[in-house]
Amino acid sequence: MADKPLKDIKPKSTVTTTTPKTKPKATLTPLPLLGMEPKHLVADFRRNYNYRLGRDDQSQSPYYAYEALSFAINDRLIERWKKTHNAYGRKDCCKKAYYLSMEFLMGRTLSNAMLNLGVDDVAKKAMYNLGLEMEELLESEPDAGLGNGGLGRLAACFIDSCATLRLPVTGYGLRYEYGMFSQLVTNGEQVEQPDHWLRNGNIWELERPEYIQRIKFGGRTEIHTDEDGKTRVCWVDTHDILAVPFDTPIPGYRNGTVNTLRLWKAEATEEFDLQEFNAGDYAEAVAAKNSAENITMVLYPNDANENGKVLRLRQQYLLASASLQDVIGIWVSRHGNDFSEFAAKNCFQLNDTHPSIAVAELMRLLIDVHGLSWDDAWAITQNTMAYTNHTLLPEALERWSVNLFRQLLPRLMEIIFEINAHFLEEVSAHWPGDHERLARMSLVEEGHEQHFRMAYLAIVGSYSVNGVAELHSKLLQQGLFRDFYELWPQKFNNKTNGVTPRRWLAACNPELAELITETIGDGWITDLSLLKKLEPFAEDQAFRKRWQQVQENAKQRLVDYKKREHGIELNINALFDVQVKRIHEYKRQLLNVLHVIHLYDRIKRGDTANWTDRCVLIGGKAAPGYFMAKRIIKFINNVAHVINNDPDVGNKLKLVFLANYRVSAMERICPGADLSEQISTAGKEASGTGNMKFMMNGALTIGTLDGANIEIREEVGDDNFFLFGLTEDQVQELSHHYDPVSVIHQDEDLQRVINLIECGHFNQFEPGIFDIILDSLKNPHDPWMTIADFRSFVDAQKRVEVAFQDKDRWNRMSILNCAASGKFSTDRTINDYNNDIWKLTPVIVN
Repeated sequence: MADKPLKDIKPKSTVTTTTPKTKPKATLTPLPLLGMEPKHLVADFRRNYNYRLGRDDQSQSPYYAYEALSFAINDRLIERWKKTHNAYGRKDCCKKAYYLSMEFLMGRTLSNAMLNLGVDDVAKKAMYNLGLEMEELLESEPDAGLGNGGLGRLAACFIDSCATLRLPVTGYGLRYEYGMFSQLVTNGEQVEQPDHWLRNGNIWELERPEYIQRIKFGGRTEIHTDEDGKTRVCWVDTHDILAVPFDTPIPGYRNGTVNTLRLWKAEATEEFDLQEFNAGDYAEAVAAKNSAENITMVLYPNDANENGKVLRLRQQYLLASASLQDVIGIWVSRHGNDFSEFAAKNCFQLNDTHPSIAVAELMRLLIDVHGLSWDDAWAITQNTMAYTNHTLLPEALERWSVNLFRQLLPRLMEIIFEINAHFLEEVSAHWPGDHERLARMSLVEEGHEQHFRMAYLAIVGSYSVNGVAELHSKLLQQGLFRDFYELWPQKFNNKTNGVTPRRWLAACNPELAELITETIGDGWITDLSLLKKLEPFAEDQAFRKRWQQVQENAKQRLVDYKKREHGIELNINALFDVQVKRIHEYKRQLLNVLHVIHLYDRIKRGDTANWTDRCVLIGGKAAPGYFMAKRIIKFINNVAHVINNDPDVGNKLKLVFLANYRVSAMERICPGADLSEQISTAGKEASGTGNMKFMMNGALTIGTLDGANIEIREEVGDDNFFLFGLTEDQVQELSHHYDPVSVIHQDEDLQRVINLIECGHFNQFEPGIFDIILDSLKNPHDPWMTIADFRSFVDAQKRVEVAFQDKDRWNRMSILNCAASGKFSTDRTINDYNNDIWKLTPVIVN
C-alpha cells in the first residue's frame, strides 16, 4: 500500500489541555485534631519511629523510642501552641509581659508535657501496648542545660505558672550549647566535664529564622543632623552578630494554653571569609563564625579573667538587645512608629541584675532607631521595666568596667552616663548638698577605674523593684538599696518565691499525689491552697499509716536510684537528712559536715544511747572558679570516705556526696527526703526554693530564720519546724566582736570536731589541704559565722532525732508540712506579680 501524504494522516485521538485561570486557594494549615487515645499515640509513635527516625528491629536504644514518643507529644503541643498564638493575636489590645532571664533550668520536658496535656496515663498505656517501659524512655532524655541553680529553676516554674494561669507571657533567654557542666568526683575532687546537652539535637524546639535580630558590638558613635534638623547619634563601624531564635512550647495545665520560651543562639553574619579561605588561611576564614558562636556556647563563662568578663557582657547584651528588638519589631509591624500605647501594652520583667542593660538598650532603640525624644523614651522605659533582685550579697551585684563598655558597647556607655546625669539631678533636688549620698547612689562608681553599677541602673529604669521573700525585701529596703527606697518607696515590693506543684509534686511524686487527690480531690494541682484540707487527716491514724507507707515507698525509690546511679547502698530505715543546692560558703554545707563529724565522734566514743540512724545526703556543684567551694566538696568526700568505711559506724551513719546534682536528680531526691537542711547564715539567702519543694513533699525543715524559711515556719507553725541559729540582727551585732576560737574552747563537742580536722584524721595522706577551711572557720571576720551556730544546730538535730523516733508524731508533722505548703506555689507568686506589677488579662484558648 502506498504511503499517504502527511497532510492526510490524522491523529488517532486529540487531547485538549486547559490551564485554569486561577490556582486553587492554598489550604495548608487546617487539620483535624490529633487523637488523644492510646491507639492514636501508638500510630504516631510507629510512624515517627519508622519514617521520621528511620529505625528498624536492630535499633535497641530506648533513646529512639523516647524521641518517637516525644515527637508525638510535641505535635499535640504545637497544635495548641498555634491556637494560643492566634488567640493572643486576636486580642491585640491585651497587655503582654516578657520575662528576661539568663537562666531557664527546665530539666526534662517529656514527663511535664504529658502531665500538662493530660495524656500521661494514656501514653503509659500506649507504650505498654508496644512492649516498652515508660520509665526507661523518660530516663533517656537529657536535662536541658540552661541554668545552674535556683535562679533558672525559678524562671522555669514561673513560665509554667504563667501558662497555667492563661497569662500572655513570653520567656526570653539564651540557647547555651553547653550547660553548667557535668560534675564528676575523682579522688573526692570536683571534675568538670562538658555538658553537651544538645549533642543529639532538641526535638522540643523550633528554629524561627524569620525573627533573626542583628546585634551590634564595638565600633564608635557619630553625631549628625537629620532632615528635620534633629540631632541624631549613629553607632557605626560595628562588628555585628546575628541572634537566631529557637522557640520551645510551654504548656499550661490542661487548659489549652501553650506559651513560648524564645532562646537566642549567636551566629556570624557570614559563615566565613571567602578571601581568607581562598588564600589558604582556613582558620582565619572561620574566625568570625567561631567568635560569634562562642557567645552562646557555654552557660556563664568563668569571669575571673578579662576574656570571661567580655564574654559574659556580650551574653547579657545579646539577650537584652535581641529580645527588645523582637518585641519592638512586632509592635511596629502592627502600629507603625506610634509608641503612645507601648508602655500600656508591654512589660519587661528583669530576672535579677543580669538583663539590667535592657534599660539602656530600650532607650537606644527608641531614640536612635525610632526617633523618639529622650523624655518620651525615658517615660516609656520607666513604665515598662520591672526588676527582681535575687541576692543580698553585695559582691553578686554586677559591676562592669566603663572601659569595657567603651570598647564593647560605646553607645550604651553614653546612654548610661546620660541616665545617670538626669538621675543625679533628681537626687540632688531631693537632698540638696548631700554629696555623700550622691556618690553612694550614682550609677557610676568612682575609683581607680570607673564601674557601672548595674543593679542601680535596673532600679532607676524600673517602675517596680521586688525582693523574693519578706525578709529579703525588708533587708533590701533597709540595707542594700536603702537610699533608693527613701527616694522611691512606692517602687519597692515583695514577691515571695514559689515552685510549680505540677512538676514538684504531681509529676515527681505520683503516689503521694494520688493519695492527696483521693483524699481531697484534684483541685490542689492548680490551687495549692486546697492542701489545707489535709490538716484534719493528720489526726486520722489510718491516714497517717497510708502516708507513712507512701513516704517509705518514695525512700525505697531513692535508695534504688542511688544504688543504680552511684553504687551506693542506703539504709531505708535511717533518717534521710538532705542538703542539695549550689555549693557556697553562705549555704553552710560546712556546718552540716561539722555535725556529721560530731555524730561520728559520738559513735567512736560509744555515746550511742537512743541512737537514730542517719543518712546525710549532700549534693551540689561549685562554680569552676570558686576555690573554697571546690575544697568544701573535697572535704565532704574525705569525711564520707572515713565514716563510710569505719566498721564501728556501720549503718548508724552514712555521708554521701551526690555527684552531678540536677533537676532530674532532685525529682528523685525530694520525695524521699525526711529532713530538709536550710541552714544558711541569717540574712544571706534571698529566698530558696528547695525548701519549698521538700516541704510540699512532706519533708520537715531544719533551718535558720533566713529567706523563705521564715514564711515556711509561719505557715506550718513552730512545733513543726526545727529552728536554730542567730537571727539576722544578732549576726549583725555579733560581727563587731565575733571570736570563734573562744566559742570552740567553750564547747567540748566542738573542740573534738575541730581536733579531728586539725590532726588530719580526714586527710592523713594529704597534709594541709583543709587548712584553708580551718582558717575560715576560726576567722573572726568570717561573715558566715559557722562556728557561732554550731551548738544551736546540734541541739536542734537532737530534737529532730527525738521526733523521728516517734513515727506517729513524725507522720503527723509530715502531713502538716505538706498541708501548709499552699503559699509556696508559683501560681500564687505569679498571681501576685500580675496583680501588683504586670496587670495582664488572662486569655482563654478554646
